[in-house]
Amino acid sequence: MAAPLELSCWGGGWGLPSVHSESLVVMAYAKFSGAPLKVNVIDNTWRGSRGDVPVLTSEDNIVSQPAKILNFLRKQKYNADYELSAKQGADTLAYIALLEEKLLPAMLHTFWVESDNYFSVTKPWFASQIPFPLSLILPGRMSKGALNRILLTRGEPPLYHLREVEAQIYRDAKECLNLLSNRLGTSQFFFGDTPSTLDAYVFGFLAPLYKVPFPKVQLQEHLKQLSNLCRFCDDILNSYFRLSLEDG
Repeated sequence: MAAPLELSCWGGGWGLPSVHSESLVVMAYAKFSGAPLKVNVIDNTWRGSRGDVPVLTSEDNIVSQPAKILNFLRKQKYNADYELSAKQGADTLAYIALLEEKLLPAMLHTFWVESDNYFSVTKPWFASQIPFPLSLILPGRMSKGALNRILLTRGEPPLYHLREVEAQIYRDAKECLNLLSNRLGTSQFFFGDTPSTLDAYVFGFLAPLYKVPFPKVQLQEHLKQLSNLCRFCDDILNSYFRLSLEDG
């Protein structure tokens, strides 16, 4: 009998199984590959300290970071990519790199740096999931970490100032969304009729951006104009997460 697989992750809201992109990537991949994950949602009884989830636990193995967790699941024979060609496998890596380079900085900014969004949505939601007194400390630490990550990837000359960085990251993110929309076209998934790793990553990145009700919606408005990407998110939520959302 296979070892039980347990995933610790941030929980959901606004019709999502998780509002945290990296948690969603793993949850979606597990659904696509048939991996029997027991999901442990962080709540106000949580004993962690840094917010570095998702974390997969299996017997003596503790694995963090989506790419490493997905590799671990593949080694356990839960593989959503077994039908892909070598070229499709290479395309998957290229598009994931594109997401992380072009879309992630703007997503981090939308959630954690844009002050109206942070103070009215992101901070209250994450603080509500974390036990006191950590709830007073961890959201601010996560916000600072997001800003540092943005500046680390984008703060090189000549973009020294945050305002210049903001303009560039939103341009890049909109361009990335357009490329994803063009690549998906009228297909159900990125490589046809069966979801794969790339679909898990795109869903994980886009679904929170699509569903969370932010007051400042620059990137969200652009995404909502790309109807095939919105349909893609809705289809995955309805096909793979409806029961778990109803249970929740």
